[in-house]
Order: sequence, then C-alpha cells, then structure tokens
Amino acid sequence: MNQGAKQNADRRQAHHRASRVAALICTVFLVTAQLNSFCQSSSSSGSIPSGPATPEVLHLSLRDAIQRGLQYNLAEIQSGQDKRIARGERLIALSKLLPQVNAGASEEIQQLDLSSLGLKIPGVPHVIGPFGVSAVEGTINQTIGTELMRRFIAARSAEQAAQLNYQDTLDLVTLSVGNAYLLVIEAHSRIEAQEAQVRNARVLFDQARDEVEAGTSPRIDQTQTEVQLHSEEYTLSVTRNNFAVAKLNLARAIGLPLGQEFDLIDQLPYAEVTSLNLDEALSLANRSRSDLKAAMASQHSAAENLSAARMERLPVITAAGHYGDQGTTFGQSHGEFTFQGEVSVPLFTGGRIKGDIAEAEATLQQKVADTENLRGQIDYDVRTAFLNLNAAREQVTVARQNVDLANDNLTRSKDRFASGVTNSVEVVQAEQSLANADDQIITSLYSYNYAKLSLARALGVARTNFEQYLGGK
Repeated sequence: MNQGAKQNADRRQAHHRASRVAALICTVFLVTAQLNSFCQSSSSSGSIPSGPATPEVLHLSLRDAIQRGLQYNLAEIQSGQDKRIARGERLIALSKLLPQVNAGASEEIQQLDLSSLGLKIPGVPHVIGPFGVSAVEGTINQTIGTELMRRFIAARSAEQAAQLNYQDTLDLVTLSVGNAYLLVIEAHSRIEAQEAQVRNARVLFDQARDEVEAGTSPRIDQTQTEVQLHSEEYTLSVTRNNFAVAKLNLARAIGLPLGQEFDLIDQLPYAEVTSLNLDEALSLANRSRSDLKAAMASQHSAAENLSAARMERLPVITAAGHYGDQGTTFGQSHGEFTFQGEVSVPLFTGGRIKGDIAEAEATLQQKVADTENLRGQIDYDVRTAFLNLNAAREQVTVARQNVDLANDNLTRSKDRFASGVTNSVEVVQAEQSLANADDQIITSLYSYNYAKLSLARALGVARTNFEQYLGGK
C-alpha cells in the first residue's frame, strides 16, 4: 500500500472512531437531558433507603423496581405529605363551621385575709375560711357566615387537587424508575457488545502477530491491530464504569438498602405496542391525566377563595353559651348560665377586604392560565410521544439492517486478510463499522422502550399500564 492510500485509510479509521465516540456522547447527553428535565422539578432521583443490605443478591424485576419506587422514592413521600397537609387544612376550615364545645370541672379551696386587703369590718373575722368552691361548666361557640362556607369549599377542592397531584407524582415516579431500569439494561448491552469487540480485536491482533513472526505480513499490521485492541479495552473499561453508575442511579431512585447487590431479571427486548391513533390518544390523555384534573381542582379552589373574599363584607353572626353548676360543694350547688348573640358588620377595614379580593382575583387568573397551559402541554406530550415512538421504531429497523451488513462486511474482511488479499486496516475499519452498528441498535432499542413509556406517561396511565407498554414480569 502506498503512502497516500495509507493516509486515506488512517483518516477513515479515525473518522469511524470519532463517529462512534460522538454517538456515545450524544446518547449520554440525551439521557442526561431527559433525566434532568424531571429531576430539576421534583425529588424523583432521591429516596429513603429501605433498611440494611442483605448478603444475597437481589433479583430485581421491572415491577419490583417500580413498586419500590412508589414506596420509597422521595417525590412520592413528599407528595404524600402534601396530601396530608391539604387534608389538615380542610379539617381546620370545616371546624370553623361547626360549634366549638368545651367542658370542665374544678375544685377550689380558698382562705382570705381581709386585713391584707385593707378591710376591717366590725363583727367580721379578718380571716375568712378556709372554704371550698366546686364547679362544673360547659361552653359552646358558633360562628355563622357565608365566607366560612366558601373557605371550606375552597379547602376541600385544594385537598382534591393535592390527591390528584399525588396520583400524578406516582406516574412521574414510574417514568423515572422505568427510565433508570432501561438505562441499566442499555449499559449492560453496551458491555456485551464491547466485550465482543475486544474479542474480535484480540483475535485479529493474534493473527497479525503470528503472520509477522512468520514473515508473511509487515510489522505495521501488528502495530495497528495492537492499537485497536487497546482502544477497545479502554472503551470496555469506560462502559463497565457507566454500567455501575447506572445501577447506583437505579438503586438511589427506588430506595434499595445502601450497598445492596442486585441484578435485573427483565431485559425488555423489542416488542411492538398496540397504541391508539392520535385523536384517541389526545382524548384519553385529557380524561386520564391527573395533573390536568389537579389543575382544574386548584382553579375551582381559587374561584371559591375569591367568592369568600367578596363575602367578607357581609354580616357575621356569632353565638356563645355557657352553663355551669357551682357551689361550696356539689351537694350545695346551683346552676348558672349565660347566652350571648352578636351580629358584626364590617364598616371600615382599611382596605383589607379590597386587598384580599385583588389577591384572590390574581390567584384565580394564574390558576386559569396554568390549566390552559397544561392542556397545551398535554397535547404537546402526546404528539411528541407519537413522533418519538415512530422514529424509534424506524431506527430499530435500520439499525438491525446495519448490524447484519456490518457483520457480513467484517467476515469478508477477515477472510481477505487471512488470504493475504488485504491488510489489517480494512479489518479494523470493518470492526469500527460493526461497533457503530452495535451502538445504533442499543441506542435505538433504549429509545424505543423509553418512547413507549413516555407515551404511557403522556396518556396518564404509566403507573397502571406500564407492563402493557414495556412488558416485564
């Protein structure tokens, strides 16, 4: 081979290697962007570790991983506590509508020194007592106002919104955990593919070395194959590290015990999904998405708060009653009671009511805007999921064809090299083409499975129907 041809071959080899590295980098950035878009808005990457690690290796299915995520993921826990807070606020609002009843009993013994009070009454001892006072009493208070009723209705709607947001969080946790599971599968597939590349490179190096020792090939063939072998071994080391990090990310998301060893039992191979058409999917999403229902409940709560703010100008009726039985002893006691009724009309509040109304109106407009924006987001999510799913399906088909062609090309190049028709450069280039094809099939399979899971999330059925879209045990 002349010098110009050798330079062209080296440039092609470098181009193949650069293309492969670029593909890996693009995949990493794509996955990172997908994870960050969710992790920045929630705590789905965190969890509460579930007890101590066991010496046995945990065999983790997709269902097991998602169930653990739905139990120990930090986003689920925080959303669950938000739901409890909303329930507490609803109970507080309800209590303001109901009578407040208190009861008590007391026993008191007193002795008075009248002289200490500056009292000197002829014929009356200056020390009185000791004497006892026994009492049993009960009080009741009730406030009646339309504002309080509106506040309660608003709190009830806010509780419904919190419950629906909790359901939506479970969907998002399912998406996050499912994606982490897929990334572990992808990283393991890359290890298997890279190990095959190392084996191929080692066989080629051994063959080139034997031929150099036999004097049938130039030394440059051995050097080129040795460089290729070391490059593949280096890539294998990086791939194994990425696999270990992907497992840590999955363990962190589902709350596995710290240091727990585990492996995956679901490999989730390529499988077609029977999906709806676009119009049916959009209709289902608008009916099923919990975040849209939560936004509508929040909008209703804001409308009730606005109504309550306007009703602050109306009269408020307050009633209070007290009844007690009191005497020196319970055997010498008698009943006593009081009742009070009050009507309060706000005449001047220094602009407080006007400010409450302005704030409530602004909050309502924000909730209306959020709801309409979410409708647009759901439309975007469903359409994007359809596009990604169709594109990933096509990419899998093309990638499989490329793998078949690359394997056939590598076999022919090895035969030509063994026959002395060509040198090691052609074989190295064929191996690089096969490596690129392997990267494409691994990436496309991950993209296809993630697109299916994203479609389930866009439809609002990820938590309930993830097995229908991904499979698994």
